[in-house]
Amino acid sequence: MRRVACVFAHPDDDTFGLAGSLALHAADDLELTVILATSGDAGRIADASLATRETLASVREAEDLDSWRALGLEPDLRFLRHPDGGLSRMPREPLVAEVRGLLAAAEPEVVVTFGPDGITGHEDHVAIGEVATEAFGALRTSASGSAFSRLLHCAIPQGELDRFNERLHERGLEPLDPTQPFVPRGVPDGAIGARIDVSRVYDRKVEAIRAHKTQAELDDVPFDLWPEMLSTEAFVVAWPERRPRDPILADLFEGLPSS
Repeated sequence: MRRVACVFAHPDDDTFGLAGSLALHAADDLELTVILATSGDAGRIADASLATRETLASVREAEDLDSWRALGLEPDLRFLRHPDGGLSRMPREPLVAEVRGLLAAAEPEVVVTFGPDGITGHEDHVAIGEVATEAFGALRTSASGSAFSRLLHCAIPQGELDRFNERLHERGLEPLDPTQPFVPRGVPDGAIGARIDVSRVYDRKVEAIRAHKTQAELDDVPFDLWPEMLSTEAFVVAWPERRPRDPILADLFEGLPSS
């Protein structure tokens, strides 16, 4: 059995972060824990028939479950239901303790969360990434067996982001400006320690993204560019410390002992 835990801020962060990488293991014996700090109640309502401001949190929780089912996965979903947009202002120690307790119970081999860039610089993303990373570090020191063997931070290689902006420019569209709020930003290509080809589950990943109906994600991106955006998932290996000659991992569990 493989055990993995994801710690993110909002419903759909998990889908964009590593849906394809996990879908590759849908037929395996996979124990998946998904911890979402908020239910996304401050998010978009792309279609007024789908939710109201009062119901959005529960609707988005249901959307997240639907997205995992589209991937052929049934995770242990844990919604912490903290204020959307307020994670960075919460007392840090209780939030770390909450996440640490859930991770300790799950004993995952691999934990995936946001890195310092938060992918888009969103304060909630940055905060939960820091919390999950701190919780992982505390648990790793006393872990036994294969638990807490690897910590991955979701990332976008700068080279890929540059190529995507070139494609937008070729179409007469404005490139992404990483200095603006909630816009993707890249990390140096050399920082990437895992690059996973998820093209064979691309259709399932698109279906999972579309399950987040209230958010209407990627609607403003030309559809022919979707495969370029979604067919690879990249990560910084935050633990163990990556050495310059270490190979780029092609799977979440590559190099870990068989469970």
